[in-house]
Amino acid sequence: MSGVPRPSVRIPLRAAPLAVSALVPIVLLLTNVRLLLTPAFVSLEYSTPGFPPDGYGFSQGDRVKWAQLARVYLLNDAGPAFLGELRDQNGNPLYSEREVQHMLDVKALVQTALKAWLVSLALLGMVGALAWRLGGSGTLRRGLRDGARLTLFLMGALVILLLVSFSALFTGFHEIFFKSGTWLFSYSDTLIRLFPIRFWRDVFALWMLLTVGEAALLQWATRPSSSTPTIGNAASADEDRPADDPAS
Repeated sequence: MSGVPRPSVRIPLRAAPLAVSALVPIVLLLTNVRLLLTPAFVSLEYSTPGFPPDGYGFSQGDRVKWAQLARVYLLNDAGPAFLGELRDQNGNPLYSEREVQHMLDVKALVQTALKAWLVSLALLGMVGALAWRLGGSGTLRRGLRDGARLTLFLMGALVILLLVSFSALFTGFHEIFFKSGTWLFSYSDTLIRLFPIRFWRDVFALWMLLTVGEAALLQWATRPSSSTPTIGNAASADEDRPADDPAS
């Protein structure tokens, strides 16, 4: 009997690894967004050599304290009053109304991204299982390997942009996801004092580094193995067998 898949199997067999490869970059990118929202990153970032001090009075401890509260706000279900009611040591509001509104926009974006992360993880698990069932481990490995290559290509383009002009990358990101002008603040505003441009440059650099490292590891782990042929390879072998040679 021929090893060529039936028509009802052939289309899902081809589509499953393509879906896997398309989901891999999304999963890796959003996984690292979540990693950067951990308490450890915020604390470590302010301790990196050469991190600029605040010119308006925040100590490193103040920055860590307020930045951690901002991070918590992005992940919890609290309303804008969570930040709006914060006061500095002189009893003045820590954030202006414009800053609170911007953080509300950031919160919506972050929580949408995290929901997309969970959905993409679930979809990758499902289509990965489908690829494995229809085509074996070789088919799943091919989808993961192609996804790793796609991720490396996308990251390569972003790394070049980061090296050429981080300002263009940073501005482009904000123009895409936020209303024009709503993300611009003065140097004396709390958001700039807590998160200067150096902070965001390090965020983008680490996000890219983590993603490139994970994609490279995934590509290495899913390199072709002669001992795990896919259905397509098995089908080719069946087609090449002479008609009078009985299948073993």
